Amino acid sequence: MGTDLHAPLGQNRGSGRKRRRPPFGRILGGLCLIAIASFSLYSALLRDNLQKTPPVETAEKASSSPAPASDKPAMANQTTGLTQVDPQSGADTHRIVTSDGSVVTMFSPNTRDGDGPVLINANQVGQDPRMAATPNNALLEDSPFGKLPIIAPSGLRPMDQYARPWSGARGTRVAIVVSGLGLSQTGTQRAIEKLPEEITLAFAASGNSLQRWMQEARRGGHEILIQVPFEPFDYPSNNPGPDTLLTSQPAAKNIEDLHKAMAEITNYTGVMNYLGGRFLSNADAMEPVMRDIGKRGLLFLDDGSSAQSKSGTVAKTLEVPHAFADMQLDGELQQDAILKKLDELERIARRNGSAIGVASAFDESVDAISKWSEEAAMRGIEIVAVSALADDPKHP
Repeated sequence: MGTDLHAPLGQNRGSGRKRRRPPFGRILGGLCLIAIASFSLYSALLRDNLQKTPPVETAEKASSSPAPASDKPAMANQTTGLTQVDPQSGADTHRIVTSDGSVVTMFSPNTRDGDGPVLINANQVGQDPRMAATPNNALLEDSPFGKLPIIAPSGLRPMDQYARPWSGARGTRVAIVVSGLGLSQTGTQRAIEKLPEEITLAFAASGNSLQRWMQEARRGGHEILIQVPFEPFDYPSNNPGPDTLLTSQPAAKNIEDLHKAMAEITNYTGVMNYLGGRFLSNADAMEPVMRDIGKRGLLFLDDGSSAQSKSGTVAKTLEVPHAFADMQLDGELQQDAILKKLDELERIARRNGSAIGVASAFDESVDAISKWSEEAAMRGIEIVAVSALADDPKHP
């Protein structure tokens, strides 16, 4: 026993086989190989599963089935296409890259299967303020005169994309349109800077630097219109400017002049007349012009200056969004007189639920409208853009 106490620890053990340390390195390496193999197998199975997964349903349709491959037109030397669901219409958008690198896009409708409820998400009204000065290319087409507005394949209209959103409350609403922007550079800049963003601005097609002013107005939150010259009763003594639409011209020439005006700027919700008493009173002259405006997804605003205007009747027949001004605000160019007109416009709005007033971009008009607008909100008046008050057959 004494011997054991003095012996070094472990020296009293037999001289048996030497004990080895556990092979931790080999064990760890093996585990890594097993993990890698497992992950590769999982990824392969996941990829196969994703390829078998049907397209995600959108808000516009509860279910959809892609068009059979045999229904799509055959194309020579085509590569594998990519089918996506249009977020606005729910249609399949099939893009095929051909051997020369060009891209062919095909739209095919989807049929609804099943008898469950369908979720419909209407086109979003309005544009992100950060992108308000940038046109949506899906709403433009090339023409000899420049870019013209069109309705997107999804059904989205420029009237919807570029409209200024409003509360949706059915209170007393007033829209005020200040026209003639672009004719005076200093007057245009002052109007854009001073007028509240709820005021709609109309740019004269014959103005200068319109693209620049359009961008400034859109960044400032304004909804905008393009103002097209129409033939007045005393033409040519009273000449609205070059490319005026005339009752004596063929319809094709008037459409050409309309497109010249439309191509001056982008990002507008509609067309407003500049003068035009004679043209507006002629239904035969108005019909092709109004039809073109409607098929491009725009509204038409009649400034109310002609009691003989037939724009409302023609627009209703063709189901074109249309608005008619209730009052000219600055027939008398004094601030006090304009303020009285604005008060009268408010009374009309309280009686009818809404009203539209128009004015020109004179300093007196801008000052009066700015002052009145600040006080109107405290009286429960909501100032909205003109698109909010348009008679729209698609949204009765």
